[in-house]
Amino acid sequence: MEEKTSVAFDEQNQGIVIDYEKGVKNPLLRNRRYIGNKERIGYLLNDVSGSFNIDKYKDRFIYDIVKLDFDFLAVFGLFSGIWDTINDTFIGVIVDRTRTRWGKFKPYILLGKIPLMLIGLWYWFLPIFFADTSATYGPKLLFYAIFSIICETAGTFTSIASTGFMSTITPDPLERTGLITMANLVSGLVGEKLPELLFGVLLDLVNNEVVSWNRTSLFVGFGIFTAVAGTLMSFYFICVTQERVTQTIEKPSIIQGMKAIINNRPILLYTLSEFLAGFAVSKSRINYYIDVLGSATYQTIVGIPASPVSTISYAFIAPLRKRFSTKAIWILEDVWTDVCWLSVFAIGSIGGTEKGLYKNKWVMLPVMAIEEVFEMCVFGLRHVIPQEILNEAMDYCEWKNGYRAEAMTGVARGLVTKLQGIAMGSIQNFIMKRIGYVQGLDIGTQADSTKWWIFAMGTGIPVITGALGIIPKFFHNLNGERRDRMYRELFARREAMQNAVENAKDVEEVAKIAKAQINADYVQK
Repeated sequence: MEEKTSVAFDEQNQGIVIDYEKGVKNPLLRNRRYIGNKERIGYLLNDVSGSFNIDKYKDRFIYDIVKLDFDFLAVFGLFSGIWDTINDTFIGVIVDRTRTRWGKFKPYILLGKIPLMLIGLWYWFLPIFFADTSATYGPKLLFYAIFSIICETAGTFTSIASTGFMSTITPDPLERTGLITMANLVSGLVGEKLPELLFGVLLDLVNNEVVSWNRTSLFVGFGIFTAVAGTLMSFYFICVTQERVTQTIEKPSIIQGMKAIINNRPILLYTLSEFLAGFAVSKSRINYYIDVLGSATYQTIVGIPASPVSTISYAFIAPLRKRFSTKAIWILEDVWTDVCWLSVFAIGSIGGTEKGLYKNKWVMLPVMAIEEVFEMCVFGLRHVIPQEILNEAMDYCEWKNGYRAEAMTGVARGLVTKLQGIAMGSIQNFIMKRIGYVQGLDIGTQADSTKWWIFAMGTGIPVITGALGIIPKFFHNLNGERRDRMYRELFARREAMQNAVENAKDVEEVAKIAKAQINADYVQK
């Protein structure tokens, strides 16, 4: 039998009254705004920092500037991936059991951001420390391996904490969705990828000897600048923002953390979708623009017509959400994008390997531009809906179990995809060598068969090999009345818990209240 408890929320604080017996259908907060202007600016800067980099060119940096052997990268990828999955587990437990006056996640991010940035700068100095060395030079490979392990381990703390932190800055799902939409929209308008675009133009000028700059110095300079700037933007956000979703005082045990993973259907489906899609064999399309069409700037050019469409696409979210379920929109975005890239692959493959249209820039650039326009129609959906699903999955854990386990849930989700990613990363590095890619060659001088594979791994092959990822999306069921019911009961629990804690006389009494809340069955009697 469903519980009929009525909870009157303070109108000044909550703006609504929830009464289960009267059947309020819209339980979401309306009048209370938790996030102030300073935090909104910080949230925006943090979103910009996520793409304020030249990561799109990291493959070029490792392959052609640092020059690390493909076979080494494949083998080391297996080793580092195994270590990554091991340390994720115990770090997740540590984070989930953390309780401090600053919150559960914030201390790890505050203490980790700046040191990690300083350590990470060594990455960009690799070609200077090991200038003019071969791809199999032992000290260079050893330094890279040790450096990667240290950075990965330290970065795990901040990445796990950051994921959990983003789901706790506001208890209102409407405000949370609004923040995600605002950040993606505004950061796109202010040029979050400006470093990437500018770097592509300068790299073309250097590659074509229009300017006499040193290519290594270009990578090092841009890498250091974006790393420092991105860290400072993100650090500001962490400093001005706080966690607002109350954690239970009693720390969840390891068994409770595992339970929160097993019975969290939204997370299981999302993880399975990521896992199946992760079998996609792919390489960045920037390699196609450089090695086949002859210029990194072409990627910027073909994206110009689509730029306003990507901005407009955020306006589609609200009307689509009124008409369709989250599941339907999630599937729509996937199918739409796949069809776009399969069309490009089919057109480029006309004529075969030697005479294929994929090598003709006068054909492919318009085709790619048209594809970008159509693909950007779902750009807003792609950047908002998956984040919303993950955040709701964290709330689902609290609703079903009486406690939150953001870190362990995130670890479990990452564990499965990382194990799969270990194998795929190594396979893709082996493939690069087997298709005949020669490191350090001038642009446009790879063999025709190699060029076709570069084209295929940037367009059609990833869609075909990752197609199974759409299947779990059909089983997502946290929609409509079930979702509304979840938030009705969550708001009631949190209010009751907050009042109980405020009225408690001592720590033991608060602990008893917390334990009672965890064990209570709010969903059914």
